[in-house]
Amino acid sequence: MGVSEILASIDREIALLHQVRALLGGAAAPAPKRKPGRPKKAVAAAPKPAKKRKRHLSAEGRKRIAEAVRRRWAAQKKSASSPAK
Repeated sequence: MGVSEILASIDREIALLHQVRALLGGAAAPAPKRKPGRPKKAVAAAPKPAKKRKRHLSAEGRKRIAEAVRRRWAAQKKSASSPAK
């Protein structure tokens, strides 16, 4: 491949890239200048945040928590009923 063939190939690539650039850039209107200050509330371009998935507690987990709470209540009841000296 000679130098002239390489240059011709590069010129073809540049022409193709110019066409793609014109298609992509020409279809969209130029972006309006931003005014100073806080942006308006209705911003269509802002993506909505993804909803957080709910966490589910297994039956075993609920049972362990219930038992721990009962033990805590029993300890509080026991300390409250003992006479203070």
